[in-house]
Amino acid sequence: MKKKWLFTPGPTPIPPEALLAMAQPIDYHRSDAAVALIKDVLEKLKHVFQTENDVLFLTSSGTGAMEGAVANLLSRGDKVIVIRSGKFGERWSEICTAYGIEVIPIDVTWGNSVEPQAVETLLVQHPDVRAVFATLCETSTGALHDIEALACLTRVRPTLLVVDAVSALGADDLQMDNWGVDVVVSCSQKGLMTPPGLAFVALNQRAWDAIERSDLPKYYFDFRKAYESGLEGSVPYTPAITLLTALQCALDRICVEGIRRTIDRHNLLASATRSAVKALGLPLFAASPANTLTSIRLPTEIDGKAFVNLMRDTYGITYAGGQSQLSGKIVRIAHLGCMNENDVIVAISAFERGLVEIGYDIPVGAGVTAAQEIFAR
Repeated sequence: MKKKWLFTPGPTPIPPEALLAMAQPIDYHRSDAAVALIKDVLEKLKHVFQTENDVLFLTSSGTGAMEGAVANLLSRGDKVIVIRSGKFGERWSEICTAYGIEVIPIDVTWGNSVEPQAVETLLVQHPDVRAVFATLCETSTGALHDIEALACLTRVRPTLLVVDAVSALGADDLQMDNWGVDVVVSCSQKGLMTPPGLAFVALNQRAWDAIERSDLPKYYFDFRKAYESGLEGSVPYTPAITLLTALQCALDRICVEGIRRTIDRHNLLASATRSAVKALGLPLFAASPANTLTSIRLPTEIDGKAFVNLMRDTYGITYAGGQSQLSGKIVRIAHLGCMNENDVIVAISAFERGLVEIGYDIPVGAGVTAAQEIFAR
């Protein structure tokens, strides 16, 4: 009997109670029960975002929240800085360009994290920049960016800091209020342990002031409509009400554990995974790896695509491969959401078995031992 295990950075495993909640008969999204559900979810999201600001939700993928941020915060002729360190940093750039925004890029070698000094240099050169667009964890590489340092640069300027925390929310630390981050976007199918289809945006007052000035076209992703409806426990358009019932269960888990302990748990899982990879003699790809996932640089003799397919088809273990120019060159193992120490042991032991299967010489058991040693400490 083959059992399936999911170790991708989205979607992630869903808690049993959330799955069961979605099996209940669907409710009308304008009912009193739906109003209570929406208000409860929006309040609990504040805990995860580490903010007292209101959080909006959209029925879309995380990219919808990213596009909404651009359309709602900016105006024609605006200039922005975009940190492009992977596929999703590049997505910020593509969205801004689609709306006619002038993009000043900071191109970072894939696998590296941005140097805050590079951002500061451009901010000094271009004091009229309206926003800096960054990622918390660049999911395509596993690299973590120093958002706190970037916030130190923007919060003393009339420049917004807009952060893609799509994959990393709840796994890597992002203290929105304490650090002075203006906008954070995320989605449901990563650390929030819910199927794809919901996106979230948290905005502070500086961001709302920018929204009042924005003249870019917007309709479905109009944040003002979403905010006004949210105050009444409603939404402007039909929501994914079934996903919201699952999200409520997932948020209950996080709130009981507490966001600080949730982040600590992810840090422990990441530390064990990284230690295991090093014990097997393989290099990490990201210079400053995130808690969200571990990216592993494969030896040139290993076909990464074939390896990922082998693990999924033969062993029921789904890792993520590389994207764009990293296709076939790295394997990404997520330790995200509804996971604990036992899940990491499964991920590492299967990884070892797969390497042996393809004839690559490793010290069998060394990875599992290294991970267990981290957990024992």
